[in-house]
Amino acid sequence: MYAVVLLVCCSWVALLCPSVQAYENLAIHQLAWQSSTALSHTGADRAVDGMYTNLEWRAGHCAASEPFHTTAEWRVDLGRVLSIHEVSIQYSTDNQVWDKNNGYTSFFLGFSVYISNTTNKEDGVLCFRDTNYTRATIPNPVNITCPYHGRYVIYYNNRTHPPYPEGYSDYTNTDLCEVEVYGCPTPGRYGENCSLLCPENCNCDVIDNTCVQCVSGYRGHLCYEECDGHTYGVECNQSCGKCSGGVQCDHVTGSCPNGCDAGMYGDRCDLVNCTGHTYGLKCNQSCGKCSGGVQCDYVTGSCPNGCDAGMYGYKCDLECAGHTYGLKCNQSCGNCSGGVQCDHVTGSCPNGCDAGMYGDRCDFECAGHTYGLECSQSCGNCSGGVQCDHVTGRCPNGCDAGIYGDTCDLVCGSYTYGVECKELCGNCSNGEPCHHVDGSCLYGCDVGVYGKTCDEACQSGRYGISCAKACGQNCQGCNRFNGVCEFGCHPGWTGTFCEKRSKYVFRYFLSYKQFSTQNPCRFCIIAYPKYFIVNI
Repeated sequence: MYAVVLLVCCSWVALLCPSVQAYENLAIHQLAWQSSTALSHTGADRAVDGMYTNLEWRAGHCAASEPFHTTAEWRVDLGRVLSIHEVSIQYSTDNQVWDKNNGYTSFFLGFSVYISNTTNKEDGVLCFRDTNYTRATIPNPVNITCPYHGRYVIYYNNRTHPPYPEGYSDYTNTDLCEVEVYGCPTPGRYGENCSLLCPENCNCDVIDNTCVQCVSGYRGHLCYEECDGHTYGVECNQSCGKCSGGVQCDHVTGSCPNGCDAGMYGDRCDLVNCTGHTYGLKCNQSCGKCSGGVQCDYVTGSCPNGCDAGMYGYKCDLECAGHTYGLKCNQSCGNCSGGVQCDHVTGSCPNGCDAGMYGDRCDFECAGHTYGLECSQSCGNCSGGVQCDHVTGRCPNGCDAGIYGDTCDLVCGSYTYGVECKELCGNCSNGEPCHHVDGSCLYGCDVGVYGKTCDEACQSGRYGISCAKACGQNCQGCNRFNGVCEFGCHPGWTGTFCEKRSKYVFRYFLSYKQFSTQNPCRFCIIAYPKYFIVNI
């Protein structure tokens, strides 16, 4: 345990009486706080860890706040109100000589030390404020006698009211390598080894036993008088509440012995029974949306039966967010146009629905072969008649035969048909387009072809539109487009369509009669059996 030893002179003669008083370091390993922290290993606790062999602020032995701040505050919580004698502060030196040339001196000039029973320095007493030190005279460590009682020791410095005295920096930091608070570890003690008891009801000076402050509920020079006149607490500086019958409250706690006056409540009868959906001190805060419109808790504002639809939070003062709505915000929305939040109560969308959705809460997908904004667009011809995508209009399984496009709303071109318009056509009469679904020709086939899709060439012996005409009977085979006998005529016939008898045959016949005895007609019979069957 850390301690400081004080030598006290006990005589006016030049003799020293070795009267020894030992005080413990009350701050060691206690909870500490500072207004900001420069690095993770320069937290407020580093100033009460008992380690300060390395005075470079980044070394991990010092508490250091962020640079370039105009105020710096550090405090330690002693755990309870104790008798304090002395505060010792070891500043960072950056391990350099501590003199006017050390840059750190300018950051510490003008500092103050407070002793308080709360975390607010203004609630306590000012133990010390530097108004005289210069960069050349500020000591390190600084030892300050503070014979006060308190729970919090607070270090404070600021640069908020320029101009500053010569040598002061423009900004201030904590940079405290160790803060030691010496005093008695047990309340109500003083003297050697803190072994003596202070007078009753008195927080006494740790050295000479004089009453520095009365304990809560007492006053007077010797702290024998109880608070009265409707006061209580430390130095009787707090006012009683509205006790029933106007009686004095408890001088220590402020509680009312017989309860509260009408309209008041609380241990000290200092809280008003709020009405009109208000709560808090002076009933100046409004309740949230409590379920059923009931009054919220007078103190906390909480709702006894939960929140109205569309509200959440401890006090039911927050509207549903994150695309939720309704009771306990447990219903989801999320298809509002532009992704905006739906109405926190009803779930309705303020600006309509996203594409592909409809309904008061935009929770239904387009159906009935519709899609898009407000389901105002009609699906195309999806294969099998299924619903298209409710947002894009695309068909999940492709298009019906004869249709194409992203939304299956385009008819196959003039010379294609069928599924995905992959089939080709083009032999319809007069160049007409075929039917986009089955490829059939509405007005029949062009010349030279026939069949349902006009994709078959005329069979032998046929020609013309839809192969409706027969080749001439004397043709060896005609052209399927125009009927021309392009492979020749049967014997005895001639002409484009073999429609004329051949003159050569009759001349040969006459020659046969004329020269039958010299040239038997066996060849004619073989060649033209139809026309020259005669007896020789």
